[in-house]
Order: sequence, then structure tokens, then C-alpha cells
Amino acid sequence: MAEERTEKIFALCIENKDCDDLEKRKVYQILPDVDAVKEGYLRVIDESGEDYLYPESYFIMVKLPLKAQDALQLAS
Repeated sequence: MAEERTEKIFALCIENKDCDDLEKRKVYQILPDVDAVKEGYLRVIDESGEDYLYPESYFIMVKLPLKAQDALQLAS
């Protein structure tokens, strides 16, 4: 049986004011967090490799092909 793949969520960082663990123009993986979104935040796996909440306005959501998602996963 083929393994079902779920698409991951990614966003492009467009602002990093007061955020040492974010780089502008870099794509980050976003983890689902309904409560954070309600408050205007996204749960982001940042440069530290951990997930933290950052303002939603610091990112633009992007849809990547599965091949690109795989490449980003391997690079992290």
C-alpha cells in the first residue's frame, strides 16, 4: 500500500524585527496551531530548530510542490 503524504505548510519571512532566529526572505515550516492563529500568530520552526510563535504579519504563506517540501525537510 502506498504511503499517503500530507502537505506541510510553509511561509516566507518578510519581517524579523526583534527576532534573532528569523531571516528575511527565508522559507520556514509552519506547524498547525488554531489558538495561535486566532491571536494573530503562527507557530514557526525557526533557525534554532524549535517551534515558536511569531506575528502572522511577518510571513506570507506559500504553497510548494511536494518535491520542494522534501528538499526543505532534508536541508533542515
